[in-house]
Amino acid sequence: MDTLAGATETAVIVPVPAADAVVGPYRQALDHSAAWGVPAHVTVLYPFLPPDRITAAVAGDLGEVLTGAGSFECVFSRVAWFGQEVVWLAPDPAGPFRALTERVWGRFPQCPPYGGAHPEVIPHLTIGSTRLGDRPALSRAAAEVAVKLPIRAGIDRVRLIAGNTDPGSWRTVAEFALAAG
Repeated sequence: MDTLAGATETAVIVPVPAADAVVGPYRQALDHSAAWGVPAHVTVLYPFLPPDRITAAVAGDLGEVLTGAGSFECVFSRVAWFGQEVVWLAPDPAGPFRALTERVWGRFPQCPPYGGAHPEVIPHLTIGSTRLGDRPALSRAAAEVAVKLPIRAGIDRVRLIAGNTDPGSWRTVAEFALAAG
């Protein structure tokens, strides 16, 4: 798979193109993954398998797991924080995103969400973090984004992506359509 060349990690995400117009400029300045080429998204499972373990069979298994998941609508109407370090948008409902994570993690139990670092999976769309921005810049972004909410989004696909920390390195390896809701 050519899309894996040079990749050091993989992720399973739900792209949210409807959010790009609102959060795109903030993500470019404040979210390191945006510089890597990762679109506005809600994470399903990260980290996923190492790139050298991604095969057509793995992509097939992932597609099979996602086949039973239905598309859905959600609204991002609230800005939230993880501590003082990460500002993000909360999807409503969050349940369908959690269900996608549970499905994929159930099939790939060796890949716990966020490497098992967090006891609870909280679906979110990152705007920025202190990894790239300071607290005042994040607070400004939060306030400016909040007045542009809500963002309505149709969720109808999941992507397997791969890349590294180089700018623009992340690519779609496979995309899976969710069943019509």
